[in-house]
Amino acid sequence: MTSEPSRRRVWRPSWPCPVDAVLRQHRHGGGDPTFRVDDAGRTWRGLRTPEGPATLLISSRPRDGEVDAEAWGPGAEWALASVPDLLGGSDDWGGFEPRHPVLAEAMRHHPHSRLGRSGLVMEALVPAIIEQKVTGQEAFAGFRMLVHRYGERAPGPGRERRLWVQPSPEVLRTIPSWEWLRLHIDPARSRAVVTVARVAASLERIVAETPEVADRRLRSLPGIGVWTSAEVRQRALGDPDAVSFGDYHVAKDVGWALTGTPFDDAELEVFLEPWRPQRGRVPALVAMSGLGRPRRGPRMSPRGHLPAKVTRT
Repeated sequence: MTSEPSRRRVWRPSWPCPVDAVLRQHRHGGGDPTFRVDDAGRTWRGLRTPEGPATLLISSRPRDGEVDAEAWGPGAEWALASVPDLLGGSDDWGGFEPRHPVLAEAMRHHPHSRLGRSGLVMEALVPAIIEQKVTGQEAFAGFRMLVHRYGERAPGPGRERRLWVQPSPEVLRTIPSWEWLRLHIDPARSRAVVTVARVAASLERIVAETPEVADRRLRSLPGIGVWTSAEVRQRALGDPDAVSFGDYHVAKDVGWALTGTPFDDAELEVFLEPWRPQRGRVPALVAMSGLGRPRRGPRMSPRGHLPAKVTRT
């Protein structure tokens, strides 16, 4: 095991924080190499912070009402400082009215839910672009291969845990077009990733902006639309008004759960208007309660016209 020194902090949230549930949104598929849950239920994350790579270990001690965090690498201090926001310490459900008995019941069953914010835009943006308009299976495989081929091992015990850090913007900008195809990432998505990598430093600063300004700046970039912007604002900014319009499931699930009839995006937008500026909490409550419509019929199949995938150990 590594002998690299770690830094630690103990945080005592003012509510019973459901650590696992809050962190889950940052995991991109069961094989995400930047996110691990060990046998003890502790969460390991490989991060690229403004101060450099970091391995962050988070464990919950609910009986003591504490969260224990430990970090390694150049970005360790930044990672530890981010823990309260990451776990929803800055989120406030005040002013949110359920307005529907199903949502009221969901809140009763999940009274301690919070929206966390990572403060890391590129960490959320790159996988969101890769997940555009493809099946989850294909998207998660592409992200996994990208990280294994062009990322780096997380510092400290991250290496022993087979934990990785996403590729840096500098590396993303240099990946040739044919290599993206080998990762099963088509030209439209790879161009978008390279484009955002060129302005990564500027994009990271949107965490200090209002959600409206952040949305406008994200969507000003080619290849970044409503869905991708919402996915990033949910994870990096903890924006309670971010709704993933254009998602294959979100509109249908909300409609089914709250009216018995699946919505399309236009119907969802009208339906959610009374909850502005906290519209995103409605699909979040539906999702965490497992209230989506039953999954029936054939699933979408991954496309078969791209080159065979490559692996790296």
